This record gives sequence, C-alpha cells and structure tokens, in this order.
Amino acid sequence: MLNYLNAHICTVKFFKYWLIFFLIILNGTVTILPHELPDHSQELDAKGLNFTITNDLSEFKGSKFIEKSANVFLRQWNLSGMTMSIVKDGKLVYAHGFGYSDIESKQPVSPGQLFRIASVSKLITAVAIMKLVEKKSLSLDAKVFGPTGVINDPIFKKVKDPRLYKITIRHLLAHAGGWSVRYGDMAFNSLLLLELNGETGAANMGSYNRFIASRKLHFDPGTRSSYSNMGYMFLQEVIEYVSGQPYEEYVRNEVLKPMGITDMHIGRSYLSDRRFNEVKYYEAGDPQLVSCFDGSGRMVPKTYGGNPIELLGPAGGWISSSIEMAKLMVMVDGLSSVPDMLPHNLINQMVDDKFFRGPLGWKVVKDNGDWIRTGSMAGTSALVKRQSNGFSWVVIINSSSWNGPRLPAYINAMMGKFEKTIKTWPKQDLFNYKPKT
Repeated sequence: MLNYLNAHICTVKFFKYWLIFFLIILNGTVTILPHELPDHSQELDAKGLNFTITNDLSEFKGSKFIEKSANVFLRQWNLSGMTMSIVKDGKLVYAHGFGYSDIESKQPVSPGQLFRIASVSKLITAVAIMKLVEKKSLSLDAKVFGPTGVINDPIFKKVKDPRLYKITIRHLLAHAGGWSVRYGDMAFNSLLLLELNGETGAANMGSYNRFIASRKLHFDPGTRSSYSNMGYMFLQEVIEYVSGQPYEEYVRNEVLKPMGITDMHIGRSYLSDRRFNEVKYYEAGDPQLVSCFDGSGRMVPKTYGGNPIELLGPAGGWISSSIEMAKLMVMVDGLSSVPDMLPHNLINQMVDDKFFRGPLGWKVVKDNGDWIRTGSMAGTSALVKRQSNGFSWVVIINSSSWNGPRLPAYINAMMGKFEKTIKTWPKQDLFNYKPKT
C-alpha cells in the first residue's frame, strides 16, 4: 500500500511540474505547437531566466514611453519583432519584447525568446578563448596553423603561403590574420569556396582548412586589420583542439552555464529545425531565393538555407535572448558593479585596439569608454552596447530592414533617447528574479 501511495504521489508531482512548465511558457507568450515539442535537452534549458521573465515585470512609470517608441520604431523600419534588455549599474532593470516573433500566428515577442545574434557570436567566442588563456591552457600569441600550431592538421604540413604559419590566436581575434574580402566573404560563400577547392556537397571546416592551405594571404599577419568571419571560424578548431571538447559543448558547459546562462545555443539553418522558443526570421520585402548551402541546387530563402548557421557558429551562429546576452555583457564589462568572469588584465586586452591587437570580440571601442558589438545577417540584427556610465543594453531584431547597415545607428539613437528621457528606472534586478510559487 505504501509503495502504491509513493508511486501515486510521484505521478501527481510529475504532472504538476509539467503543468507549471506549460503555464510559464504560455504566460511568457511562447506558444509550443504540437510539432515543436522540446526534446529532453531542451526541457533542461526551460529552468532559467528565459522562462521566468515576462513583459509585465518591466512595467513602471516610463515603460509606456519605451513601448510606444519601440513600436513606432518597428513600424518605421518595417520590422517584425524586437527584444530589449536594459542594464543599469549591473542590474537588469528592464526586459521586454515588442512586435511579433511569428507574424503568421500573431505570436508576440517575449523577453526570453531566442534570436540569431549573428556577429555578436564573436564576443562569445572571444570570451571562451580568454577563459582558456586564464586557465593557462592557451596563449594569445600561440601560433594557430602548422606543425608548431594549435591546429596541427596534416593539411598544413605543406602550404601555399608560409606566412600562414605566423598567424596567432590574437591575430584571428583582431581580424588581423591576413585575409581580406577582396574576393568576397568566404564564410558566407561556402559554395564558391567548394568550387575553388574542386569539391561538392556542403562545406565543413576541413573545406576551409584546405582552402587557406592552397591560397596566398592578402597581407602579412598582424600588419593591419580586415574584418574576417572566416578567421573566427578557425577559433572553433582552436577551442576544440585545446579543450578536447566540441566547441558548443565547451562554451555552454565551461563558460556560460557556470555564470547561470543556460539557454544560449548554436542556431540551426532551416525553419523546421528551429528551437521551440526561437523566433522566426523575415527579410525586407519579398524573400530573396538563393542556392542552398548544402550544394543540392535547391532555391531557398536566405534566412533558411542560404547560410550554414551551424558552420558559422563561432563567427555568427549563436542564438540568445537579450536577457542572457545582457548577463554575459555584465560579466565582462570591466565595471565594479558586478564581479567579472575574467580577470581585468584579460578584459583590458579584449578592448586594446592599438597596433591591430584588438579589440578582441568587440567591434568598436570608443574613446569615451563605450564598447559596442554589432551583428547582422539576413533576417536579424543585434546590437550590444556597454557604456562606461553603467547604462548598458542589448537589442535584437528578427527581421532585415531596407536601410541595411544603417539600422544599428538608429537603434543606438532610440536607446539614447530612452537614457536621456527616463530619469528614474526600477530598482529591481531581474537577473535575480525568482517567481512566486
């Protein structure tokens, strides 16, 4: 009889917890469709901030002004949806979603939904490298390729350009490895890279290794900087060689989860494979059809199949909520309000932009002490800004705009208006929010 009662109690608890789980999802406006039920690994991620923080927690005296301005911004630039997290002195004082995460089903954006963050992924990769440096598992000045390099793939025993052997970890982080975009951005031209290699199918990192081994560099490593997504892709191999773990597994388990960041992932290329709490992505105007990256010859929307998101991983493949991206930002901002996850000497190296030795991971380091990381690709735009005055923020959008690369400037202007207009922010810290049971 006792065993029967215990079994009955366990069964009741099981259904109770699943009921709570689904209520949290529904309250956060993340609707799970039958074909999008999470697998076991995704269930584990549903315990963090992304599933507890809802739009209503950010209601305060100035929230109507933010909401009105944000919705005007979406309409002005014909954007689908946006997530916004604002940090003041290390505290998450505001987290809100605007517009639609799924236009077709009219599903509104909740603050904990996942968005592609494009090149903001580089900041995650740079932090992961710095963690290895902190553990003395790696040096920023270690050579990357060849017999004495971290990546000692046999393909690098004989290379077209011996200068390849001079490339260091720091060079890759600072976009100073020696590649320019003279022939286009090979990270986003994997089909062309395969053609130049004489290969077919879908590209992998082996394809990129063979490509750089058989080509000349465009400039001497470390002599100047030229933005290189491809350079960051090789940092995935660096992390895997040094840690002995797959890149995403190392970053999630050794870098993010110890900081309480549980729901960042490498995204997926196709709509059918998106995570259950991930938004949909939209292009400006009619979707542009391109050849699928898998080499099949299929014509697909740029947002779903135009780029190999998984392969872009360390350079542009991560998905995140604005909440957890803001938490990572706070952990590496160098400000005294919250203890950082890295020692200050490494944080300082990340923002040293002298002699093309930085910034590392960040995009722009300004003289006033502000640090900026942007990211954009078909269907998404992201902006992370750490300000020296303690007012910092993350904005991510799930659609492209007709004004293209100018969009970050308009996002920055909108956030500056909020900072200037709103004098009193909530005292809460949503990073530490725990819902009442």
